Amino acid sequence: MFTPQGPSLRELARQALSSVEHGYDLLAPKFDHTPFRTPDSLLGAVRRALAEIGPFEHGLDLCCGTGAGMTVLREVCRRSVTGVDFSAGMLEVGRERAAVPHPSADGARDAYAPAVSWVRGDVHALPFRPVFDLVVSFGAFGHFLPRELDGVFAQAHSVLRPGGRFAFPLPAPATPRSSWYWAALGFDVAMRVRNALWRPPFVMYYRPFRLGLARRKLEQAGFTVELLALPEFGRRPDGSPRCRMVVATRK
Repeated sequence: MFTPQGPSLRELARQALSSVEHGYDLLAPKFDHTPFRTPDSLLGAVRRALAEIGPFEHGLDLCCGTGAGMTVLREVCRRSVTGVDFSAGMLEVGRERAAVPHPSADGARDAYAPAVSWVRGDVHALPFRPVFDLVVSFGAFGHFLPRELDGVFAQAHSVLRPGGRFAFPLPAPATPRSSWYWAALGFDVAMRVRNALWRPPFVMYYRPFRLGLARRKLEQAGFTVELLALPEFGRRPDGSPRCRMVVATRK
C-alpha cells in the first residue's frame, strides 16, 4: 500500500492524466513508496532462483525504473549490470540510489562489484549489441499491449548472446474468489475508460499478460521456455505454483 512518504491523490491524478513516460517522470521521486515497486520478497525469490542457474557475466534490466531489479543483477552478475528505461526521472532516482553502497544478502558488500550503468532507451529499439547473457524485467509488461509483445521479446532476444537467458517472475492470476481479482478488474476497466476519454493514453493493463500468451510470444521470438516455481510463495489449491519464474533461452 501507499506509505505517508508516497504521492498524494492529486499527484497520482496528475500522473494518470499524463503520458506513460511523463507520468513516470512525475512519479519517480516517490515511486519506491508506492505499491507499484516490485516487493522485496519477489526480488529475493528471483535472486535465489537466478543464483541456481548462474552466475552470469553481463546483465540487463529491461524497463529498470528506479532500479529495484538492478539489486538482483548486482548479486548474480560478475562483470557489468545495465539498466535501461525511457523515463529520465526514474533513471535519475536510480542513479542516485545506486551511489549508496549496496549490501549483499549476507550483509557484506557485493561479492563481484560489477560495473553499473544506466541508459535512457526505448525497449522497442534497444541500443545494444548481443552482449548480455542475462536480461530481466520486473512488472513492466502491463505497459505493453499484447500486439506489442512480439517486438519487445524480439528486442530482448537481439541483445542476448546465444544461450543467454531472459527471465522474469509471473504470478498466477487471481481467482474470482479473491479481492485482488476484482481490484485488478476494476483498475483495468478504469484505465480503459480513461484512455477512451483522454489523450495521450496511459497503457497499464496487467490482467491480459498471462503465461499462455507470454510463452507463445517468446517461442515465436526464437526462445525456448522453461518454468521454475518460486517455492517461497507456495502453491494454489490445485497444486500449481502461486508464482513462477519464466526463463527463456536464446537458441
